Amino acid sequence: MKVPIRRWLVISLISCVIFFALWPSAEAQQPKKIPRIGYLSGAGDPSNPGPNVEAFRRGLQELGYIEGKNILVEYRYIAGKRDRIPSLVAELVQLKVDVLVSPNLPSIRAVKQATKTIPIVMVINWDPVATEGLIDSLERPGGNITGLSRLTRDLSGKRLELLKEVVPGISRVGVLDDADVPLQTKASKDYQAAGRALKIQVQSLEIRGPNPDLEGAFQAAVKSRIRALIATQITVVIPYTEKIADLAIKNRLPLMFETGSNVDAGGLMSYAASDADLFRRAAIYVDKILKGAKPAELPVEQPTKFELVINLKTAKQIGLTIPPNVLARADRVIR
Repeated sequence: MKVPIRRWLVISLISCVIFFALWPSAEAQQPKKIPRIGYLSGAGDPSNPGPNVEAFRRGLQELGYIEGKNILVEYRYIAGKRDRIPSLVAELVQLKVDVLVSPNLPSIRAVKQATKTIPIVMVINWDPVATEGLIDSLERPGGNITGLSRLTRDLSGKRLELLKEVVPGISRVGVLDDADVPLQTKASKDYQAAGRALKIQVQSLEIRGPNPDLEGAFQAAVKSRIRALIATQITVVIPYTEKIADLAIKNRLPLMFETGSNVDAGGLMSYAASDADLFRRAAIYVDKILKGAKPAELPVEQPTKFELVINLKTAKQIGLTIPPNVLARADRVIR
């Protein structure tokens, strides 16, 4: 029996209305992909991730991301053991993370070699253009790497100037450095160049991981009549900030760190870009990339906020008086 044309048209129209009404509902029921971020840290561990990880998390929260709900973050910690980097990088690449964040130069190099597609957000101490050509330029990085520069090496001269103001008659400073890194990335190289202009002799105190001989380095410092010490923000040093601070106090050596959070561990002072601000901004880069921005076209930012942190408790322990004019310039004072 044939269905009258008018009735057929009515049935077809009703079917179309029902189909299109249900289509968005069916789409809405499809689970939305939750972005997965990899974070490869040079310091900390799962029980104590450290202030930089916390600042990154706050940055994500400010942008509306809630870990475990609308974003997943895979944290991996090097903990001073450089030989772990290849396996940790491989884990994150195999997880197919949408973005990988790291403040660790060896890790960034390893990720760059492992993948040309996963976007990398760096928070780096070195000049990312001059250091092994990680990027093409600050304005247009090219490739899959972008992020922020801490200008840590650029502040080498400023730190030596501060030590010269704080330690009367200082002429020799020691720099804890990694014996196993290439010459062009040795932190002591920049301090030695800055020291010549200030008539300060800078001696490299090289140590090796994963279990550096810190006592031996301090013995060498005392034997060489070094009057102050700088602990660089490098992989082999980062896990041992408290031990280094304790040894500096024991040997009555003024200790300069390259990041403010380490002064809380007992260092005398630090002058650096605000890590809290930098790692919060790293979350902004992640957000932009997740929304479609290409790393190759996201300019690398440089810090605008710098902090002088002084630990008066440590100064008292080593018998040093901080000049009032230096103390007045401090952004944070630990008493």
